[in-house]
Amino acid sequence: MPRTAAFFDLDKTVIAKSSTLTFSKSFYQGGLINRRAALRTAYTQFVFLAGGADHDQMERMRKYLSSLVRGWNVQQVKDIVAETLHDLIDPIIYDEAASLIEEHHVAGRDVVIVSTSGAEVVEPIGELLGADRVVATRMVVGDDGCFTGEVEYYAYGPTKAEAIRELAESEEYDLAHCYAYSDSATDLPMLEAVGHPHAVNPDRTLRREALARGWPILDFHRPVRLKQRLPTPPRPALLAAAAIGAAAATAGLVWYASRRRVATA
Repeated sequence: MPRTAAFFDLDKTVIAKSSTLTFSKSFYQGGLINRRAALRTAYTQFVFLAGGADHDQMERMRKYLSSLVRGWNVQQVKDIVAETLHDLIDPIIYDEAASLIEEHHVAGRDVVIVSTSGAEVVEPIGELLGADRVVATRMVVGDDGCFTGEVEYYAYGPTKAEAIRELAESEEYDLAHCYAYSDSATDLPMLEAVGHPHAVNPDRTLRREALARGWPILDFHRPVRLKQRLPTPPRPALLAAAAIGAAAATAGLVWYASRRRVATA
């Protein structure tokens, strides 16, 4: 059997908000941004949630965030994310997405998060979700350990599809049997790269494309803390549970039949 993988966009596909913008309050409290920047990122989050982001909006967001993080100490960013990850991200993970991730793992597929957000944010989220690999945007870090404001690798649009193909080559994935999930039309190249594309909470453009191409459209709307979920048990556990249930039912019937015999004797 060929190796396969499931590729997930992150924002509004696995989690209900923008992963980067969700940490704006924590960055403000940590002294990385001022009140004005915190309010602007909150407004950007609102716009993103209300209607998604097309190519032009994503470009404006990229330029704004690149200039915003210039001079930030990378280790401080990692520390803030680590300290607030569970409080901020855990409650906004879609239950449906978490179940899908578990199902793909049970089926023997790798799970790969492919996100335009920065690696300092995406990698800890990927670990929280149990992802096998992460593809994310990387910023240039200077000799002083701070972001320069320049982008080393931008995981966006066609670049996501290129990353998937490179992973497929290095990990020997058969893309024709792989899965991909996204909410945005900007991820059409990623969806087109696999044999099983899915539109999740799609924007209008992606919904139109999905309907035209016959792609499944999924509606994720139940954010839930991971600890409050009932995880999908591994396949051997399901079989064992079924066997135990059958044995218990048989024992119950034998006991009931013996009681009937005693009562009628």
